[in-house]
Amino acid sequence: MNPIRRRRLIWVLALVVAATIAASLVAMALQRNVAYLYTPNEVITGEAGADVSSGQARFRLGGMVAEGSLKRTDGSLDSHFSVTDGDAEMPVVYTGILPDLFRENQAVIATGRMEGDLFVAEQVLAKHDETYMPKEVADKMGIAHQKHDVDTPAGP
Repeated sequence: MNPIRRRRLIWVLALVVAATIAASLVAMALQRNVAYLYTPNEVITGEAGADVSSGQARFRLGGMVAEGSLKRTDGSLDSHFSVTDGDAEMPVVYTGILPDLFRENQAVIATGRMEGDLFVAEQVLAKHDETYMPKEVADKMGIAHQKHDVDTPAGP
């Protein structure tokens, strides 16, 4: 083989190998940072998987803050509340400042892990206006409403 062609072939192969390694590293990094959204019912029934139920996997818990469940510990930033999807309720604990719009009977997404039967949230997001609900939560809540024959108001 001609030395110039051989050198070009080596360069092309090196670039292909480097691109493959870079793509693999990016894919692995993205996969580790993915946090799937589950409802309380999916976690409790085991549909979310064993890693989620055991606390090995970080995930997002979505639903509504259950009425009468919000309790704050005096002298600390600890908040205890339950998230419901209409089928099940999951107790949640969060240490930090809750969003200003956080309240009972409002949509919420909490990111964290399970510790036994308790969801320990690292981040809590509340809806930002009276008509907004994250699409994933709205879809799953819609399924729960259909299951329980709950009338839903017409959308805008």
